[in-house]
Amino acid sequence: MSASAMSAEFDDVPGWTAEAVEQLGERHAIPAACRGSASPAALAWLAEACELAPGIRLLDVGAGAGGPAAWAAERFGVAPILLEPMPAAGRAAVRLFGLPVVAADGRRIPLRTASVDAAWCLGVLCTVRDKAAMLAEIHRVLTPGASLGLLVVLARGPQVLPAPDGNHFPTGGELLGLLAGAGFEVVEQIDQQTGAPLSWTRRAEQVAAVVASRHRTDPAFRLAAHQGERFARLFASGQIAVRLVHAVSRPA
Repeated sequence: MSASAMSAEFDDVPGWTAEAVEQLGERHAIPAACRGSASPAALAWLAEACELAPGIRLLDVGAGAGGPAAWAAERFGVAPILLEPMPAAGRAAVRLFGLPVVAADGRRIPLRTASVDAAWCLGVLCTVRDKAAMLAEIHRVLTPGASLGLLVVLARGPQVLPAPDGNHFPTGGELLGLLAGAGFEVVEQIDQQTGAPLSWTRRAEQVAAVVASRHRTDPAFRLAAHQGERFARLFASGQIAVRLVHAVSRPA
């Protein structure tokens, strides 16, 4: 992804989102901070598949503003560790939820080998060229037999429309090969259910409206909006789809 597109989509917008949530109230925080990464149904499926429970150390790779990790902490009592390379996004997670954030890239995780109990990576893998390196690093820091939950945007075939800047969508077969090569065994996978409850969608849209009202003239806002429009066209044409995957870490 170009530096400007990455900064707009994954740094500027999360920072603006935190400001808008503070205006509207904390009930808006989790829906707004999950926008673009996961719905409640997807999070629930991954949490149950990974058997999240109180005290489990959950590593969120590419955590953004922290919405999914905060959701898991609130509902399952996990102890989340957020890995996020974008500074404004990391600050937003601390500001909104008070969660611990490690400022680092998923291809070089500054944690000890076999030091976390579970991990998930939501909507991030398609933005990384060296997917094998990221999956290998996640495998390294997981305890043997630990769960990995993925939300992945997959290519359904040859793309006619151009992908958003910096996105490299694997096919389903490529994803399975990458996981096997990194030391993971896929337990189950499903296509993501579309839609979210109206109450969740409404709160996320209210935050987005505040962000738009404040920043619509900013070049970064226009760039992030353009990225979103390109995604929407690809989904509408059936060229990409979202897959939820539960895999377990085999012993090295």
